[in-house]
Amino acid sequence: MINTLLIKFLTRLHKNNNKQWFDLHRKEYETIRTEYVDFVDDLIKEISIFDASIATLKGKQCIFRINRDVRFSKNKAPYKTNFGAYFNQRGKNGGGAGYYLHIEPGKSFLAAGVWMPEPELLNNIRQEIDYNWKEWKNLINKSSFKKTFPEGMDTSNMLTRPPKGYAENNPAIDDLKLKSFVVRKSLSNQELSEKNFNKNISKAFKEALPLVAFINRTLD
Repeated sequence: MINTLLIKFLTRLHKNNNKQWFDLHRKEYETIRTEYVDFVDDLIKEISIFDASIATLKGKQCIFRINRDVRFSKNKAPYKTNFGAYFNQRGKNGGGAGYYLHIEPGKSFLAAGVWMPEPELLNNIRQEIDYNWKEWKNLINKSSFKKTFPEGMDTSNMLTRPPKGYAENNPAIDDLKLKSFVVRKSLSNQELSEKNFNKNISKAFKEALPLVAFINRTLD
């Protein structure tokens, strides 16, 4: 489970997002982060039962820094108000598809797939969907998959016209217009503190394994 102190800390950080407050509570943050790393280590073990490609990862390799990069942002708040972890066979900054966990009071979610891939990978994914449309269609329309991820694929930034080389009447055109290939599931604060939380997360990630595998085979 996620320690409720983590949620309380992030709630207070949201209201006091400045270096002075953070420095006063740095020891509290470091204790919470250490516990979170342990949680992520346990989650890696759960996921690696069905996806051996991430078995060698360590929690510290998957967790993002809490400091924000404010160089090119109008929002100059120095800290993120969430804890994020990304599980990818090439590490948190690796290309291809993987599994993501986002912990934020009232806004927590898990996700799987690849968000806004680089042009070469994007083209490869589209080609794979076009060539293997029946397989892709069965994958995303599987009843247990749709039950786990009822919102379906992320359609943000979706193209309005067919990508170059594809016709409007292509049976896969709606999916070929996607710019991200991600599904997500919202998580309540109550779910975070359940004893079997990591097992519940890994169960959802297991449903997304065929999606992740489909995308990652385009890397070969």
